[in-house]
Amino acid sequence: MAYVDYKTVLQIDDNVTSAVEGINRMTRALMDSLGPEWRLKLPSIPLVPVSAQKRWNSLPSENHKEMAKSKSKETTATKNRVPSAGDVEKARVLKEEGNELVKKGNHKKAIEKYSESLLCSNLESATYSNRALCYLVLKQYTEAVKDCTEALKLDGKNVKAFYRRAQAHKALKDYKSSFADISNLLQIEPRNGPAQKLRQEVKQNLH
Repeated sequence: MAYVDYKTVLQIDDNVTSAVEGINRMTRALMDSLGPEWRLKLPSIPLVPVSAQKRWNSLPSENHKEMAKSKSKETTATKNRVPSAGDVEKARVLKEEGNELVKKGNHKKAIEKYSESLLCSNLESATYSNRALCYLVLKQYTEAVKDCTEALKLDGKNVKAFYRRAQAHKALKDYKSSFADISNLLQIEPRNGPAQKLRQEVKQNLH
């Protein structure tokens, strides 16, 4: 059914890259599970009326700008949808694959896995804070801050998210925000050594 949905999306607008990627992923999955005859086992793909096809072209340019702005696919794709048990399981597997890539030092590939995981289900705080770690390593500090913020919305006691956001804020020279994050972290874990050390470093920059 996911394959059928992606196909339907592309009838309406063939520039939706996430749908193109989705079809590629589903094709591989269907080949693996159903074999070379997989196309014969698909439900019929609904035909989208011509009036609905390419209707984005008639949108005023302002709307195009708005659409370009919402670049975070995982939030737009999954925010209004409750993930199924299958989605949650797939998200977990993709997250684990991302974790393995982090252990190997392949942070760019890990980001791709975490992003795929979040497309399946964006309810896992640790996936956001793990992706934030990768952004930190790659010096993409603004992205790291965003991911930690999402992680903390889902779990207000995610210590790693507080610590990584504090690190990102420090790198962006926002020492006040960094100090606030460390203070929140130390309320949860007063004996957290790395956080105490980071607090000292940030404190020096505050004065």
